[in-house]
Amino acid sequence: MSRLSRDAAHRSARLLLSLLLAGTAVLLLANVSLAASSPAPDAKTSLHIGWVQEPDNLNPFIGIQGTDYMLWHLNYDFLVGFGAKTLAPRPELATKWEVSPDGKMWTFTIRGDGKWQDGVPVTARDVAFTFNYINENQLLNLSAYTDGITKAEAVDDTTVKIYTKAPKANILQMVVPILPEHIWSKVSGKAATTSYENKPPVVGDGPFQIVEWQKGKFIRLEANPDYWGGAPKADEVIFQLYTNPDTMSQDLKLGTIDGAINVPAAQFNQLGTEAGLAANNATSWQFSEIGMNCYDNPNSLGNPVLLDKQFRQAVNWGVDREKVVSVAMNGYATVGSSLIVPYSKYHWQPPSDQLYAYDPAKANQILEAAGYKDVNGDGYRETKGGKKLSLRFYATSDSPENQTAGKLIVGWLRNVGIKLQFQVMDAGALIDAQYNYKGNTYAPDWDMFIWYWAQDVDPQFMLSIYTPAQIEGWNDCLWTDPGYTKLNTQQSQTIDETARKPIVDQMQQIFYDAAPYAILAYPFQLEAYNTADWQGWVHVPGNATGEQQGAVLYSYNNIDTYRFVEQSTAAVATTTSGNTTLIIVIVVVVIVAVVAAVLLLRRARGQAETE
Repeated sequence: MSRLSRDAAHRSARLLLSLLLAGTAVLLLANVSLAASSPAPDAKTSLHIGWVQEPDNLNPFIGIQGTDYMLWHLNYDFLVGFGAKTLAPRPELATKWEVSPDGKMWTFTIRGDGKWQDGVPVTARDVAFTFNYINENQLLNLSAYTDGITKAEAVDDTTVKIYTKAPKANILQMVVPILPEHIWSKVSGKAATTSYENKPPVVGDGPFQIVEWQKGKFIRLEANPDYWGGAPKADEVIFQLYTNPDTMSQDLKLGTIDGAINVPAAQFNQLGTEAGLAANNATSWQFSEIGMNCYDNPNSLGNPVLLDKQFRQAVNWGVDREKVVSVAMNGYATVGSSLIVPYSKYHWQPPSDQLYAYDPAKANQILEAAGYKDVNGDGYRETKGGKKLSLRFYATSDSPENQTAGKLIVGWLRNVGIKLQFQVMDAGALIDAQYNYKGNTYAPDWDMFIWYWAQDVDPQFMLSIYTPAQIEGWNDCLWTDPGYTKLNTQQSQTIDETARKPIVDQMQQIFYDAAPYAILAYPFQLEAYNTADWQGWVHVPGNATGEQQGAVLYSYNNIDTYRFVEQSTAAVATTTSGNTTLIIVIVVVVIVAVVAAVLLLRRARGQAETE
């Protein structure tokens, strides 16, 4: 062998050794990366939840969607919370309370171990500030809860008194996040409802802190280690946005996410058959409805035929609620009727002789008698003035069920001569149409929509929506009635449930007859979540075994799921075992590779010396 050949042999052996060692190093690095992404017992644990409705704002005085309220409750405590099992009042920021004999002064004891997430202590002054700030600035988003409160006063660091002009029925069930005075006192009332964004990291005192929001992608919350109730079991929760709910369901099956909110009805049954997943057909404090623009104002851009109660009643008779439930919602709902959901003790069920049922003949009769004729003979009615009658009808893109229902409704109302122009749009676009302004003048620019309401345990919020005070606020159908408004004041001041129930029933009956909504269904909350790798999921409310349970993933009343869910023992053991096995395999590969390389190098040397 020549010198050149001997050098080449040595170089080849060294190169092979280098490549083997480099490849081994890559395997080791890959294992380190895998170990970092797979939670070990002492590693960071991330809970990934998919949803199809992004929050619209982190500011409690601007955001209006249920997702907003759930995030606020994760980031901020309420004064009084809700028990997971029954949704009855339970201590949260307040540890106890008492009321004066006349029912007009409440004294709350505030816990002394609360801390804002920037380290500042939480005191009774923050509580007093929150309620006074809402009332003094007339902040409509939360004033439906604080209505009737005249002032709040901090007696000392742990005692706050709340004064009311009359007994206040919902004072222990107010969905009001308590805000840090040292931050919000610098925000003007005008900015609070217009420009203040409340950007992450959002300083609250709740079990989690919102630390990142990439709009259109995800929102991330980190566990609060100083929470008075103890740090949550998961280190972070990531809510991932999906524009396609079918993709969300597939990702849950693949393990990309750990839970999915608002699973499509068509996917729900199949998810329930997947090993390691639970599919929960949950009771839900929601109803879906056709909303009609009843704003009786020259600035309204809605179609004036909707101001006619008879026309609205005809719409109610012209839709088939049974088909909405069976076809659009795959049976995962009950037929809708009145304003308060059937799970509430305040639900009113219309008598059979008043109940809107599918009766197109009756709808046609009402429209004919009211003067809406088909003059042109094209199958569609004209207005009383002889103009073409066509209504804009919107559904939001986050609900396949409502989109299907919308298409059915177009056909049913066509059969009674009402023409609808159906359009699916983003929820934000519908909100923009509802809160449209011409300059500084409120000018709602829509006719009809199909959407849903999620409501509180106490009926006060839902009932107060349809009052003049909530025009340009929560009143989305823009209907009001003097008798209804007067009754709302009465029920809000009646603490005794037995005396309050008949008043609430009467209000629901007035609303039902006026028909600003066609309440279609009470949908179930369809959700699915990983039970193989996570444990500690909490139903809200938690009913008896064998009965239909409450929601696990989506409830702004109670956030115990996110406080207590944790990686399962089996998942931790599997992850640890898997990582250990992989390390052993790599070590063996390293030893074999090194021995092979050394032998090859020695052989090359031996050949060189022989030659």
